[in-house]
Amino acid sequence: MGEAPSVGRRSQLMSFAVHVIRGRWFSLFASFLIMAGAGATYLFGVYSNEIKATLGYDQTTLNLLGSFKDLGANVGVLSGLIAEVTPTWFLLLIGAAMNFAGYFMIWLAVTGKISRPAVWQMCIYICIGANSQNFANTGALVTSVKNFPVSRGIMLGLLKGFTGLSGAILTQIYLAVYGNDSKALILLIAWLPAALSVVFVYTIREMKVVRQTNELKIFYQFLYVSIVLALFIMVMTVVQKLVAFSQAAYAGSATVVCALLFLPLFIAIREEFTLWSQNKQPLLNPARITIDKPTGLLPGDSKPEREKPVGGSKMKSCFANIFKKPERGEDYTILQALLSTDMLILFLATFCGLGSSLTAVDNLGQIGESLGYPTKTIKSFVSLLSIWNYFGRVFSGFVSETLLAKYKFPRPLMMTIVLLLSCIGLILIAFPFQGSVYVASVIIGFSFGAQLPLLFAIISELFGLKYYSTLFNCGQLASPLGSYILNVKVTGPLYDREALRELAKKGMTRSSVKQLTCIGARCYRLAFLILASITFFGAISSLILVVRTQEFYRGDIYKKFGDEAEESETKNS
Repeated sequence: MGEAPSVGRRSQLMSFAVHVIRGRWFSLFASFLIMAGAGATYLFGVYSNEIKATLGYDQTTLNLLGSFKDLGANVGVLSGLIAEVTPTWFLLLIGAAMNFAGYFMIWLAVTGKISRPAVWQMCIYICIGANSQNFANTGALVTSVKNFPVSRGIMLGLLKGFTGLSGAILTQIYLAVYGNDSKALILLIAWLPAALSVVFVYTIREMKVVRQTNELKIFYQFLYVSIVLALFIMVMTVVQKLVAFSQAAYAGSATVVCALLFLPLFIAIREEFTLWSQNKQPLLNPARITIDKPTGLLPGDSKPEREKPVGGSKMKSCFANIFKKPERGEDYTILQALLSTDMLILFLATFCGLGSSLTAVDNLGQIGESLGYPTKTIKSFVSLLSIWNYFGRVFSGFVSETLLAKYKFPRPLMMTIVLLLSCIGLILIAFPFQGSVYVASVIIGFSFGAQLPLLFAIISELFGLKYYSTLFNCGQLASPLGSYILNVKVTGPLYDREALRELAKKGMTRSSVKQLTCIGARCYRLAFLILASITFFGAISSLILVVRTQEFYRGDIYKKFGDEAEESETKNS
């Protein structure tokens, strides 16, 4: 007799566990972890000196490698197109495989376990490894935005915020596991993000939009947890610079970081328990359960038939109505969006803003070296940039969403302000003074982080969500192009020119030294003055978009999503 209640409790516990794992909030928690491992590209400044020293590269070659890293990180069109026709779990598995393959080959090369690769091979390795983050982005970020469309600005800020913290999180973990070994950091970058994607591969999928009255409150709780995490890492970064940490102390710091990373899990379980309790008697309410769309099926799920065209009409060509565009906010086709004036302006602003910011991020290690900072301090610059990259992302996500909702403040205007702020950080590197690199790291990290959520949110608002997987990846194509031109064709050659000038003063030539290094404030002055000027031009470009879209942002741009959710609840009640 006593076994029946026990069996019933076990059955309920199992039912609740399945509900949690298939729930929207657990899917969001899994997305947080995947995005927290998807920012390995921001650590290039930490391990780039190892590549430069062990493989004997000059600065131009290293910058070429950095540009291929940026190319891989930002050209996500392939992942977007794959996402249009395959389930999310398949996308995440591809990303995991690419991440491990690319960075593991770099680690083998740097540690001398394989013969020295040619430069073009190293470029391919880092491009493949960096490109994997687009699969994580498309799988986790795009799916989450579609699951919470009314809160997309907040959602983008949170998810990209965790990506911004990724560099600092991985740094704390690698110090605890491997000690102060930059080569081992490359190995950690290879296996950890791939493992996260594999563990949560079947959790993240597209679900039916459901309205919850306390949704905004829950997002703010996630925000508070992430802020505590960011502040803790920032304090640890400063303390580790001032005090010599033992391996046990590093392990303790990493343990706290991991505990804070898993704190959102309890918030997710709490919310899923509330929904489960409300809906378990007498029957689950269909409006409150997770309903997969065709793109989010788990293995073994049956795939519903696609809707057939009304009246048996034939499918239209993808080139039809390219120049007959819908109203802003409606679903554009891919070609309609890519050939629109709004997208071209966004492309130009992204080329200038993100291109300059990526160049600064990639050269941060060499900037610190040229100004005489020790390696430990240079790693502090990278961690500071990563942390403030996070603050920029959550700030632009939450604040732009609040200003938009309350005051109809257009997101493109926020983009303009952020680009102007970035100019200040770039000028501080061009004219350095005592401690200026610390301030520049904060400003560049903040402005760089703020640009991405704004760019992704603007694209979703202007061109709709139907082809968002492809469009948001197309939208950032200007970033690697800008990085290549500004990094490889401008910054690298100007740095090498100053270094050769120093060698000439000493009566030496390029063949006299293995590693071409420039020391002094002039090494990056001209290059960063050019970057600041280009970023200012990007700010002017985004201001043109403000004028073009001001009427659109004065309206209720999310009205249709609220209407769809209400209609769904009415049908299922």
